[in-house]
Amino acid sequence: MSTLARRHRLWIGGRQLVWAVLCLCVVGSSAMAQEAANPNLSDRVDAAHETAKSAALAGNNAWMLTSCALVLFMTAPGLAMFYGGLVRKKNVLSVMMQCLFLMGLMTVLWGLYGYSLSFGGDGKWIGNDEYLFMNNVQRVWDEETGEPYTPIFDEEEIPIPTMTHMLFQGMFFIITPALICGAFAERMKFSAMVVFLVLWGTVVYCPLCHWVWDGGILAFNTTAEIESGEGHSIAGGALDFAGGTVVHISSGISALICAIFLGRRIGWGQDDMRPHNLTYTALGAAMLWVGWFGFNAGSELLSDDLTQSAFCVTHFSAAAGAVAWAVYEWVTRGKPSVLGTASGAVAGLVCITPAAGFVNPMPALLMGALGGVVCAYACGTLKNKFGYDDSLDAFGVHGIGGTLGAILTGVFATRACWNIDDGRPLGLIEGESRILVGQIAAVAVTWLYSVVVTVVLLKLVDLTIGLRVNEAEERAGLDVSQHEEEGYILF
Repeated sequence: MSTLARRHRLWIGGRQLVWAVLCLCVVGSSAMAQEAANPNLSDRVDAAHETAKSAALAGNNAWMLTSCALVLFMTAPGLAMFYGGLVRKKNVLSVMMQCLFLMGLMTVLWGLYGYSLSFGGDGKWIGNDEYLFMNNVQRVWDEETGEPYTPIFDEEEIPIPTMTHMLFQGMFFIITPALICGAFAERMKFSAMVVFLVLWGTVVYCPLCHWVWDGGILAFNTTAEIESGEGHSIAGGALDFAGGTVVHISSGISALICAIFLGRRIGWGQDDMRPHNLTYTALGAAMLWVGWFGFNAGSELLSDDLTQSAFCVTHFSAAAGAVAWAVYEWVTRGKPSVLGTASGAVAGLVCITPAAGFVNPMPALLMGALGGVVCAYACGTLKNKFGYDDSLDAFGVHGIGGTLGAILTGVFATRACWNIDDGRPLGLIEGESRILVGQIAAVAVTWLYSVVVTVVLLKLVDLTIGLRVNEAEERAGLDVSQHEEEGYILF
C-alpha cells in the first residue's frame, strides 16, 4: 500500500474517532443534564408525597375554615333569632344582645387562655400554658429557613394549622354558654350574665373539654390501652364526636340549675308568655340546621370519607326529629306546630352530636326520632310536673337530648364508621357493652360536675353583684331596663 493511501486511511480513521469522541461527549452531557432534570425514583416519590401533603393541608384547611364560619353562624344569627322569637317582645333585644356579646367576649377569653386550658399538654385534669396568649398557635418567623412558619396541629393525624383548630374549637366555646341563656331569659341582669358565663366557661367548659377531647379523665381508651394499663379514663372513657357531653349536657344541666336558682319569671303560669315572633324562631332553627353541618362534620377535623358520613347522619337525625316532634304534637294535642317542628329539628341535631362519627344513617333516623319525642315530653309534661321555669327549654332540648344521644352512642356505634378500637366491636348493636358503660359514666360525671360548679358560681355572683333584675325592671322588659332600647318602635 502506498504512503499516500496509508495517510488517507489514517486521516479517515482519525476523523471517525474524533466524531465518536464528540458523540460520546454529547451523549454523556445529555444524560447528565437529563439526570439533573429528572431525579431518581426515590426523589420523585418524595416530591409527589410533599405535593400531596400540601394539597391535603390546603383542602383540609379550607373545609375547616368553612366549618368555623358555619358554627359561628349558629350563634348569630341562628341562636339569636331562635331565642329572640321565643321571648316576649319586650325582651327580644336582650337575648340577641347576649348572643352577640358572647361572640366577642368568649373569643377574647379563648385566645387569651381558654384554648390552652382545654388543649394544652396531655394532663388528666386540665391543660397547661402551651398555647397561652396564642403561643405556639400564631405564625412566627423561622430563623433557619428565613421564612414565616405556621404551626401544624398534628402533622400525621390532623394536618391542619393549629390556628385553624383553635378557631374551630373557639366557636364551640362561644355557643355553649349562649345556650344557657335560654334558661334565665327575661330575668337575669346583663352584668350578672357576663360574670357568670366568664366563670362558667373557665371552670366548667375548659376542664370538660380537656377531659373528653385532649386525653383527660373522660377521653376514650382503646381496649389495648386498658389492658396495658396505659388508659386512665373513668370506665374506659367516652365516645363524643362533636360535643354531646362537652357542649349539650354541660350547658343543658347548668341551664336547669340557673332556672331553679333564679326562680320563675313574674307572672309565670298566669300571664301570657307565648313566643312573640315564631317567624324568627323558624328561621333561626333553619340556620341552626345548616350551621350544624359544620358543627358535626367539621369535628372530624379533616375532609375525608368520615366527614361525609357525619354530614349525612346529622341531616337524617334532624329530619327525623322534626317529623317526630310534630307527630307527637299531632297525637297529643290534635295539631302539629311550627314551634314543635323547629324544636324537633334542634332536638334531633343535639341527639346525634356525640354519635355523628360513629353511627350510620339508619340508626341516626331512630336517634333523631327518639330525640324528638323524648325532648317534646321533657319540654311539656316533665317541666309542668316539676314546675321549673326553663324559659326557652334549654334543659329540655340540650340537657335531655344530649344525655339521650350520649347513651345511644353506646348502643349504635359501629366500627364500620370508625375503627377506633383496633377492629373490635363498639356499640351494643355489635354485641359490645363496654362503650355503653363508658358513655353512662361520662354522662354521670358531666351531670355531677356541671351541677356542683354551677351552683357555686351562681351563689358567688348572687352574693357579690346580684343575679336577678328587680320587679320593676322585669315588668318593663330587659330591652329597656338593661339596654335602654326597644326591638320594635312602631309609629
